[in-house]
Amino acid sequence: MSLDELTADVESAYGDLDEEQSVSLDRETRHELAMLAAAFGTEETDELLRRAVHLLFQTTVDRGTLDFHLRQDYDVTYDEYLYSTSKDTMNQNPGGLPGDDGPRRYQF
Repeated sequence: MSLDELTADVESAYGDLDEEQSVSLDRETRHELAMLAAAFGTEETDELLRRAVHLLFQTTVDRGTLDFHLRQDYDVTYDEYLYSTSKDTMNQNPGGLPGDDGPRRYQF
């Protein structure tokens, strides 16, 4: 597979996602989510679930797990994916990437 196939798969998956997701939770996950909701004093768990996805994504990026899976399935890394999408953005906007404010490895 290739970078073009990865881009197409990401765009397809993004299009398939609804604004709201229905997720069934097992007993352990329900307990952990309830504990977090109580600790943070929130009645709505949507924000906690959004944070969980962000944390999982960041962790897989930082540990190289995402690159491992991308290399295995698409023969590219996350850096290569970002470079490709950044290059397209820069070609449309010669001033650089919006919000590019420093040497952070990945901008979210």
